[in-house]
Amino acid sequence: MQPKYLFLVSSLIVTAHSFAQIQVKGRILNPKGETLPGVTVSLTKDDQVEGTITDVNGGFNISLVDMGDYQLELRYIGFKTHRQTLRIDENKTYDLGEIRVEEDKLELQGVEIIGRAQQDYNSDYSFSATKTGIKNKELPQALIAITKELITDRQAFQIADAVKTVSGVSNSSFYNHFNIRGISQNESGQILNGMRTRQFYFLQPITSNIERVEVLKGPASVTFSSVDPGGSINMVTKKPLSEDRKEVSMSVGSFSTLRGALDFTGPLDKKGKILYRLNAGVQRAESFRSLVQNNALLVSPSFSYVPDEKTAINVELIYDNSLGNLDRGQPIFGAIPGETDLNSTPISLNLGATNDFFQSEQWIMTTSLSEKFSEKASFNGAYMKQIWREDLQEHRAENRFAVDSMGNTVDNLMALRFSQRQQLWDVDNLNAYFNFDLMSGTIGHRLLVGYDLHRWHRTNGGGQNTARGFLRNDGTTSRTYDPADAADFQFIEIDGVSLPRPNVDHFNLSNPSNAIRNIQGYVINSIFAIPANLSVTHAAYIQEQLKVGKLTALLSVRYEWFRDVTNYEQADEQVFRNEAFIPRLGLSYELTKNINVYATYLEGFQPQSNTTDLMPNTERFFWDPNSAAQFDPLISDLKEIGAKGVFFDGDITMTVACYEINQENILIPSELDPDLLVQRGADRSRGFEWDVAGYVLPNLQVNASYSFIDAEIVEDADETLVGERKENTPANNANLWMRYDFNNNSALSGLGLGLGVQHSGDRVPWFTRDFIVPAFTVFDAAVYYQPNNSNLQLMAKMNNLLDEIFWVGALNYARLFPGAPRNALLTVTYKF
Repeated sequence: MQPKYLFLVSSLIVTAHSFAQIQVKGRILNPKGETLPGVTVSLTKDDQVEGTITDVNGGFNISLVDMGDYQLELRYIGFKTHRQTLRIDENKTYDLGEIRVEEDKLELQGVEIIGRAQQDYNSDYSFSATKTGIKNKELPQALIAITKELITDRQAFQIADAVKTVSGVSNSSFYNHFNIRGISQNESGQILNGMRTRQFYFLQPITSNIERVEVLKGPASVTFSSVDPGGSINMVTKKPLSEDRKEVSMSVGSFSTLRGALDFTGPLDKKGKILYRLNAGVQRAESFRSLVQNNALLVSPSFSYVPDEKTAINVELIYDNSLGNLDRGQPIFGAIPGETDLNSTPISLNLGATNDFFQSEQWIMTTSLSEKFSEKASFNGAYMKQIWREDLQEHRAENRFAVDSMGNTVDNLMALRFSQRQQLWDVDNLNAYFNFDLMSGTIGHRLLVGYDLHRWHRTNGGGQNTARGFLRNDGTTSRTYDPADAADFQFIEIDGVSLPRPNVDHFNLSNPSNAIRNIQGYVINSIFAIPANLSVTHAAYIQEQLKVGKLTALLSVRYEWFRDVTNYEQADEQVFRNEAFIPRLGLSYELTKNINVYATYLEGFQPQSNTTDLMPNTERFFWDPNSAAQFDPLISDLKEIGAKGVFFDGDITMTVACYEINQENILIPSELDPDLLVQRGADRSRGFEWDVAGYVLPNLQVNASYSFIDAEIVEDADETLVGERKENTPANNANLWMRYDFNNNSALSGLGLGLGVQHSGDRVPWFTRDFIVPAFTVFDAAVYYQPNNSNLQLMAKMNNLLDEIFWVGALNYARLFPGAPRNALLTVTYKF
């Protein structure tokens, strides 16, 4: 080699060596001395910025090229930004040692822009209950959160599987429909990131993009507008993290189930100011129920931009496409008081046809902004747009048996009807509010003033076609059959019995068949244009959080204007309006460092129109433009006392509560015609709840709950019902889930075990008191295995370990909702 080239190579080596000499390293801890992974670390000199993210041990190491004065900055959500000046004047390694960052107790986030970094069963804060970040311990109202870690460990791929661990919450059916504190949901949508959406109902959404599910107990109209008196379920989506994480999982299981999911997140730039998250899930699944499938595709990208401490922006898109069946439940032979046999038909029995289907497609886009003007003033705003479409074809029970030529019931032939339905909804949500943090001597004030808009628009062009009733000789149909007019009807013979010919063939419970049905042969006797509808809520509210020593008061009032327009933008528009003043008063007192006691009173308000159609049969009723305005709004109130505790340095959280909820003007189906509605005077629900979650041992996580509910009818036009149990409400519920992981130095290192128990008391069906849905107890179990120093985890989960036959609810003898028999799921997860 020539000397000049040797000199050049030597110079490059020496230069590279000198550059590599400057290293800055350290370790970030929280105030308890625990490591903080995912902290954004940056070193800035003039326009030069070098940065990294702390590793799982809280450590960081940054290489520098130039000497000089650098500004070190540490940023992590929930903690105050740490800054210090660092003088770099030598080619060496600068070890900063352990740096403890201070928790920001005043402000978590105004709106949830950056995700939760914790990885356990606890979520110690909420953004939805008061519209600002608040520690759950300080909230004077029961709120239980189910984290993504608990969702993953239980393999709760649908919301119903996630919320069953919460006290006072039980399924009402196969659908995304729950009874909370003895009161069934009416609102036909779910709350997503604190904003109301339309129709997460017949096909439950999958949870691939869910960070946690929050159950806020009692009426929450002051926070969420028109919501149900028992409580509200708020699904919080995963937000971008400043830590680089990637995860892929695949599952296979019973009922021809195949699933896949991915979760990628991290910074997009060196400064960690642009963050992303991509969640996706796909499911192809059958069911233990005949002909039922539940296929789903979900894709959800989101981005957060946090240029500085003052500004934060998040944009999120959700695409969800579900294809399955609207499963109306298991029919049994007629209900006779004291004699009804729920096992008279198999739990797999479904009245539907092979060519039935239900498709639900939605797009949701949300943009959130948090702007901090000063240490004492900030603005938060969020806008959500949802577009939801349904396409339905189904065969379903008529809630009666067939009749013979003499009008006598034939109790093994279930009468059916056929329906096709399509509709499109366009939904807008806008939340905007200002926060002011003030001090008056020793009294702390956090004032919030805001405005909400909810706009639900069912667009023109929706419709439903129905075939039902009996065929006449002239080719027309009649919904009813009168033996006195037998000469006008066509007849068939089944098993030697003469019957008026049905428009849709009866379903034979003694000889069931789910063949492809020839729908072209039906006489469509109801071609109904679903009227365009607009429901709009405007609301102004003010909220004050006062803190005097150990006492915290939460005071808020909301005034709401509701307008409903049926036949929207048509010549025959029908309009009605409701207004309401909605107060809330809550007190929380720090009894000890670990325990707060609280008391609260609040009221609820729910207009009864096109948005409250989860009560069976109400949707068809509200399509009549002359019907909705006749009903008074559902009003309610909550009185609650309780205590919340955080123990063992935050490893365990516990909540106990006693409450009473009263509601008036309840809609129920008419006994004379189940397609019509009447209003019941009043119901009352009282109860006790207990929830605990966290690490009871270093390797043992537990989530457990118990509830007792005394719910009864207080006023009803039928005086025999006064004092009777409310429908669909178990008096006792208990749930337990625990996971134990063996120590790393154990012979069983890498192995984990999970065990779950769910008990639910008996309940009265929704439409009848001729039989009782029995109590049940089911056990689940799981085995986890993750080899040492591996990012791969294997999980095997078995549900209903003892293969118990049980029912989660019922409407009547034609519609029971059985739980799944023993089933298994194998999941492989890789993190990188």
